[in-house]
Amino acid sequence: MIKKLLFTLLFTSSLISAQSYAPAADQTGSTAIAKNSAVFIGWATGITVVRGPQDIAVPNSPLASTGTPADGMKGGTSGSGVVCLGDGGSATLTFDTPIANGSGFDFAVFENGFKTDGSGLAFLELAFVEVSSDGVNFFRFPSHSETQTNTQVGPFSGIDCRYINNLAGKYINGYGTPFDLSDIPNNILLDKDNITHVKIIDVIGTINPLYASYDSKGNIINDPYSTNFASGGFDLNGVGVINQKTLGNKDFNINAVMLYPNPASDIVYLNSTEETDITILDITGKVIKKLPKANYNEITVSDIIPGTYLFELNIQEKKTIKKIIIN
Repeated sequence: MIKKLLFTLLFTSSLISAQSYAPAADQTGSTAIAKNSAVFIGWATGITVVRGPQDIAVPNSPLASTGTPADGMKGGTSGSGVVCLGDGGSATLTFDTPIANGSGFDFAVFENGFKTDGSGLAFLELAFVEVSSDGVNFFRFPSHSETQTNTQVGPFSGIDCRYINNLAGKYINGYGTPFDLSDIPNNILLDKDNITHVKIIDVIGTINPLYASYDSKGNIINDPYSTNFASGGFDLNGVGVINQKTLGNKDFNINAVMLYPNPASDIVYLNSTEETDITILDITGKVIKKLPKANYNEITVSDIIPGTYLFELNIQEKKTIKKIIIN
């Protein structure tokens, strides 16, 4: 009887001490946000990527190489492309209109994880998330992983998202992992209502302490490893903005507006979330196409004869002209 009681107490204690966070995207209580959700009012407008190796434990391992930096900022605006970061690689995304600390979640990060089977496990590649209001001083969201660390999660094995908190990549493709700026402790060097940079840093999923990544509680984070191929590491698909800082006309930087790619063939992407008047002219100044004021994430150019064109953009009573080659 005593042994049975002791077992019961130990078992109950283990259940109490174990952490269980929000479940998968298709389950009640999930915090996952679908990419096409109306809560998103903007996306990143710039990105810098530093690739990591395909396998950090292998000397001279080639760097991850799949995708382009632009693929990591398209988010819900187009396609399903990603930029792969490799072991410990990072991507720093910028925003013309800063993210603000509003009610509830403030932004979400998208990755291309997938379900592995009917067990509820999923192939999830994780990443730390940091923010900055000056591009110099970055502050990391407190994170927690309760995934076991006795056995390495294999390169195509699944993990349970219920044991992951405040790590990007918690949810599968098509669903963003949301973040609330209130979770970061206050600091004089961080203006939570003026977040201009979000940094995504790949979690090196090995349980080898020589190369492992650790959560905020000092636990090794165990995720699929090694992913020693060109598409290894965290696969960034975008950062969607939920709460933005309210800007006046004097705050808007027209020089930060970009069109890409250049040259282009079918679509030209615009990195602004502002309402924009767009006029496309040929090099003689003849108007080829005029688009009414609206929020444009992409501009269709497949109907335009190949050549060099001038894109005149009018935003908040400010104007810029970009030269784009269409082929």
